[in-house]
Amino acid sequence: MLDLIRLICDTGLFVLIWMVQLIIYPSFTYYPHKNLYQWHNKYTKSIAIIVVPLMTGQLITTTLQVYKELDLYTLISSVLVLSVWLSTFLKFVPLHNQIANKTEIDKTLIKLKLHNWLRTILWSLLFILTIYIKVKPV
Repeated sequence: MLDLIRLICDTGLFVLIWMVQLIIYPSFTYYPHKNLYQWHNKYTKSIAIIVVPLMTGQLITTTLQVYKELDLYTLISSVLVLSVWLSTFLKFVPLHNQIANKTEIDKTLIKLKLHNWLRTILWSLLFILTIYIKVKPV
């Protein structure tokens, strides 16, 4: 059951981060700043409904997997998950706060798209690792 929950979280975050990277963040540049502030406020609240449970589920299942069976998979997974959490709260929360506070919007949008490649790569690696290690061929 733990592996299934982990697979669901990893898959959800993999799909979500690619949508954010290729569609959502680039779309921010098409909004006039006034409209962006309004949309961004709604967007951050709405996306949190999806992201928070998935990230929390991924963190909990990864932690339980490390506790249950410390191996290369669980060790690498925990490092990747921790890296995503650190980058999210140290880099991306402040960038989103800059948008909400109407600070250097054009520069912030560029940083958001550029730096988000880190999370895109990390969550992609987590997804691929989980598929490769945990999904058994039929």
